[in-house]
Amino acid sequence: MKGQLIDMFFSEGAILFGRFILTSGRESEYYINVKKLSTNPEALRIIARLMAEKAKTLGIEFDRVAGPELGAVPIATALALETGKPLVIVRKKPKGHGTGSQIEGEVKPGDRILLVEDVTTTGGSVLRAAEVLENAGAEIAAISVVVDREEGAGERIEKKYRFIPLVTVSELFARRNSAGMEE
Repeated sequence: MKGQLIDMFFSEGAILFGRFILTSGRESEYYINVKKLSTNPEALRIIARLMAEKAKTLGIEFDRVAGPELGAVPIATALALETGKPLVIVRKKPKGHGTGSQIEGEVKPGDRILLVEDVTTTGGSVLRAAEVLENAGAEIAAISVVVDREEGAGERIEKKYRFIPLVTVSELFARRNSAGMEE
């Protein structure tokens, strides 16, 4: 399934080449658009199954699945459906109305959460989401990402949490180069 997912990055046009500014503020010559895959039911199903299988294989036990808005929400939703675990969504900022909460879904003190993200560069976004969940009393069981750009996120996240990337940029580009794909 992992090979199938890697192939889908190319067949679905989820890797673009040019000049891009990333969420981290860094400039890049390529952009990995996991949203292209997470809006495709077949690719989303594969992502959820791979994440669930990897967590099970590694013995990671969790009570809930969480994802920061926006890119991780479909992934977290699919994983919640795959595992039967409740879903939690972490907003970037507390909402300015109603309860003013930054978390949608229930988080009880001591809940173990598998936090998911679409792509990590420096890890800043997912680490901010982890902090919000911990402030609500949760424990982060692990952080699972679809793609690790291998630009420092893994090292930063692993200082505090278990880090589980499904695919690395090196693996994507190795497949691209072995298949003779052009930019």
